[in-house]
Amino acid sequence: MDAGTKVEKSEQEWREQLTPEQYEVLRRAGTEPPFSGAYNYAKDSGMYRCAACGAELFPSDTKFDSGTGWPSFTEPATAEAVELHSDRSHGMTRTEVTCRRCGSHLGHVFDDGPNPTGQRYCINSLSLDLDASDAESSTG
Repeated sequence: MDAGTKVEKSEQEWREQLTPEQYEVLRRAGTEPPFSGAYNYAKDSGMYRCAACGAELFPSDTKFDSGTGWPSFTEPATAEAVELHSDRSHGMTRTEVTCRRCGSHLGHVFDDGPNPTGQRYCINSLSLDLDASDAESSTG
């Protein structure tokens, strides 16, 4: 599937494709409990893809240990991979990160990350699938 091709499905189709936990995070902008996700401590090489549509989101060489309880990345695979939206829920203002291809909620981005970007893309493990076959392309 072309990276620019939008994926549009009914909510019923998303419910059938995703686990209930993935649906809650990806389609209803939920958040998994901190330190509970499969990729929080992962060190494997590869490309982190959208769990809903398979779009390339974050190369593993941009992942770092933020100590926050969620996988954190300094930048997406490409600027076009994600969309940023103002999120004023839960009594605070944050920047939500969604998959550009399917619109699924991934997490939030903050301006307290390490160099070189100063960004911390704080992403739910339930929003991601690690594709280890892309390990070579994500390292250089």
